[in-house]
Amino acid sequence: MVVSDYFTPTSGGDHAFTLDATKVTFGRGAMAELGAHAKGLGMTRVGLFTDPRVAALAPREIAEKSLRDAGIAVSVFDGVVVEPKESSLQVAIRFAADGGFDGFVSVGGGSVMDTCKAANLYSTYPPEDFLDYVNPPIGKGKHAPGPLKPHIACPTTFGTASECTGIAIFDFEEMDAKTGMASPRLKPSMGIVDPENLKTLPKGVVAANGMDVFSHAVESLTARAYTSRPAPEDPAIRPLSQGANPYSDLGCLEAIRLVGENVVRAVEEPDNDDAFEKLMFAGMLAGIGFGTAGCNVPHGMSYAVSGLVKDYRAEGWPSDHALVPHGFAVIVNSPSVFRFVGETVPDRVLMAAEALGAETEGVNKKAGDILADHLIGLMRATDVPNGIRGVGYDESDLDALTERAWPQKRVIDNACRPITKDELRSMFEGALSYW
Repeated sequence: MVVSDYFTPTSGGDHAFTLDATKVTFGRGAMAELGAHAKGLGMTRVGLFTDPRVAALAPREIAEKSLRDAGIAVSVFDGVVVEPKESSLQVAIRFAADGGFDGFVSVGGGSVMDTCKAANLYSTYPPEDFLDYVNPPIGKGKHAPGPLKPHIACPTTFGTASECTGIAIFDFEEMDAKTGMASPRLKPSMGIVDPENLKTLPKGVVAANGMDVFSHAVESLTARAYTSRPAPEDPAIRPLSQGANPYSDLGCLEAIRLVGENVVRAVEEPDNDDAFEKLMFAGMLAGIGFGTAGCNVPHGMSYAVSGLVKDYRAEGWPSDHALVPHGFAVIVNSPSVFRFVGETVPDRVLMAAEALGAETEGVNKKAGDILADHLIGLMRATDVPNGIRGVGYDESDLDALTERAWPQKRVIDNACRPITKDELRSMFEGALSYW
């Protein structure tokens, strides 16, 4: 069900939204089709991006064999860093620029796909300054000046849905800040989404991915309506984050339902193929949804939680440095934010709660509390950190977290109502712990 009243036109607001979903092939065994799809896109010499862990696993092997069997030359770059940094992007960009490639393939999680997007952009259209393509306020936010080389994204996780979006995220070390690039031309030419690729995920990674999918979907559902976003000067170039719309609503509600029914099963039963297939489909649906509607406050807060990490290390990720995995960095904020936005869009928050499996009939709670409380139950059942305190922060960090998150206006301003800096701090305070 779509709450159509939410899309009532507003003065100066847009009257339309643009659907620009990535072509996706979904299904078990789809990775073996990679060579045929690459050949169909005209690729003859491919730069294959992956990370050191995935490079040793079956998906990379299957991908490379399929490309070579199709007569395509392949050079492998396995130096992608989890949670990419500007320095790691520069290495990837040099590889892409020196390789003479006419196409790219990424096999891995969001870090791999985002690194490949950036390498494609910067090697195809080298800017005068690295920050030219980087999102404001850190960079100039320029769009890619023309089409990029074809890129087939093959996820081995299901949380980021980077195969569906024109966004690439990285840590800008000079400012110790998480930022990124956003342009419709960054979207991969296609995604190959094969549930078989999830077989080696540790349980913590499964939980983080599931929570990221869920927050993508609810954030898209509770984003400002596309009709309240200022109409673009050029209707041919609407922003990537267009605001909630009937199309994104449908996919995101189904994604929420699939996460609610399957995330605990997948964490507890690593051989449950049915649960993993449904979660991967949910990730794709949420990716298409937020690729059109855009995320909002939980993701804006997550960049601060990731960027200011102290000594937190999560099981299932590299332990040689402190790291708050993206899915955890998002979800530790989400219950606090949902309580807040529930006061503005209670109907939409209640829809999300019902889709997640929460009891809503006759419950004497506010909509935001119903959704937040049910989510907290899932967080506990999947061993997710208990709020931002669970990843190493306390009251003394609230001001620093707020200052770091506040510049993330691309997502914060996409919320269902304007957010003040004091309100952002209050949401961080509400996210300290939940149980």
